[in-house]
Amino acid sequence: TVEGTDGNGCKNTDDIVITVITTPTVSVAGTTTVCNGENTILTASGADTYTWSPATGLSATTGSNVTANPTTTTTYTVTGLVGTGCSGSTDVTITVNTLPTVSITGNTEFCKGIGSTLTASGADTYTWSPATGLSATTGTAVTASITADQTYTVTGTDANGCQNTDNIAITVNALPNVSVAGDTEICNGESSALTASGADTYTWSPATSLSATTGNSVTASPTADITYTVTGTDGNGCQNTDNIAITVIAAPTVSVAGTTTVCNGENTILTASGADTYTWSPATGLSATTGTSVTASPTADITYTVEGTDG
Repeated sequence: TVEGTDGNGCKNTDDIVITVITTPTVSVAGTTTVCNGENTILTASGADTYTWSPATGLSATTGSNVTANPTTTTTYTVTGLVGTGCSGSTDVTITVNTLPTVSITGNTEFCKGIGSTLTASGADTYTWSPATGLSATTGTAVTASITADQTYTVTGTDANGCQNTDNIAITVNALPNVSVAGDTEICNGESSALTASGADTYTWSPATSLSATTGNSVTASPTADITYTVTGTDGNGCQNTDNIAITVIAAPTVSVAGTTTVCNGENTILTASGADTYTWSPATGLSATTGTSVTASPTADITYTVEGTDG
């Protein structure tokens, strides 16, 4: 109320009503901790209109809802207005956690059927994909046993829940097609030339009766049945094997029957046994050099040899 007095001493009054508007209490709701690259929706309340600052990382600078996508920890201020312009403000700090640096170690090239251990690092927990050929899809270390080229991805999560990934491409080399050629059946005392193919280098086992244990060609002179294994290694270091079984056939026991003492001008019939076919030598004084029985008519002492061959 104001009371006015003029020069005559006359007075009068007037009133003015002042309305005091309560300053708005502005508040902000939303996630205040994010991983680098993520965003969060901030929602202001308590006023009629809102202004946000700084603009860095914000989808808008006005409105009750904004999306914040800062790359570093940032404090935002929101100012809210009500009525004829009364305002209130509040701050919200968005903490930005860095992503873990995830990496994978392991063989990127191996032979078919061998497998490789893959180990992840840089985070706290890990998830692997795809599951094809993996011993597990979670954990720091997994074993990959695949038959074809494959790329694996590991997703690592740190203590803040932030995630990052790494990839590893694995090349699977085919095994060499190793084979052995050679006689699989020999007579006792004979040899078999064994030749391996399909790889670059070769190792033979067992060493029994072999001329060598390395090389693509070796000579086997076993005295009893035996199976040899050759391991071939190609240029990628991949190995494969082949086997050859050798049967050793005993020599026939050849004998000769007949008179071994004759008078000059007489003859004797010599008969061989123990084999299937026979060859006689020398031809001197013999009626034939082949056959089971021959007639010998030597004119001087002589030794005949018969060689018998079985089936």
